Amino acid sequence: MIAAQDLSPAELAALLHFHADAGVDWLLEEAPVDRFAEFAAARPARSAPVQAAATSARQTERPADRGADVPQRQGATRSAPARGAPASPAVQQNVAMPDEQAVAAARFAAESARSLAELKTALEGFSGCNLKNSARNTIFTEGDASSGIMVIGPMPDADDDREGLPFAGKTGLLLDRMLAAIGLERSTIMLGNVVPWRPPGNRPPTQAEMDICRPFIERQIALAEPKHLLLLGNFTARFFFGGTGTIHTLRGQWRDVAAGHLVLPALASLHPQELLNAPASKSLAWQDLLMFRAKIAEG
Repeated sequence: MIAAQDLSPAELAALLHFHADAGVDWLLEEAPVDRFAEFAAARPARSAPVQAAATSARQTERPADRGADVPQRQGATRSAPARGAPASPAVQQNVAMPDEQAVAAARFAAESARSLAELKTALEGFSGCNLKNSARNTIFTEGDASSGIMVIGPMPDADDDREGLPFAGKTGLLLDRMLAAIGLERSTIMLGNVVPWRPPGNRPPTQAEMDICRPFIERQIALAEPKHLLLLGNFTARFFFGGTGTIHTLRGQWRDVAAGHLVLPALASLHPQELLNAPASKSLAWQDLLMFRAKIAEG
């Protein structure tokens, strides 16, 4: 077993993030600790200052103050608050940007970018989507735009959010093997996600969140100018193709996808996570990969 003192600060931070994502609240110690007994013993110590403060307040309370709690007779007027008394602080609430304004702001920020580098900067500085508030990282498209090949997934998962890269963790390893089977490598193509921020609990993004993110992913495609698109997962296929079909009805067919001034051929297939959950579907994914390779070979 590797001891904690043998890990670097970066490795310790990664380990803590892993435990947090796994829902670990307590670390194992050498001897058992009765947390219930600790809590029961600490209760009197916590309540003592509160009781002392209440006793002191009653002793210093003036008669006029005590009479303020007596119900007033009918017809009597309630006295005004003492001058100089502090008013109750107003409750401040975070006002979210209306969806329509957020979509317009996203469209303006995306269209203003003239390169992928500018678009990444604009996306990292954009604050109109609530998903960014709970995500650790903004996941931007990475890879070689000159390849003419772009693979797009739905949204980052916990591994992607932690690493700050698309298709990390087990799904990324499986995708690497899938690409290698048809002669492609991660570093030689473009990889990205429809949504750049991980939704809390990996929940599906709302329609408003999808509308806000749409200008950015479409601009990424327009600036990268790929010749072939591989769309992975049910969510991604519906996002670009429309409709309510499942990935099993949308996969295996070349369809046109519009992104800015471009109209590109796109093929949908199963996401690596879907293959990890249902390994029997790998044969379907292999058929799609062969179709994708044949399209690339046509030039």
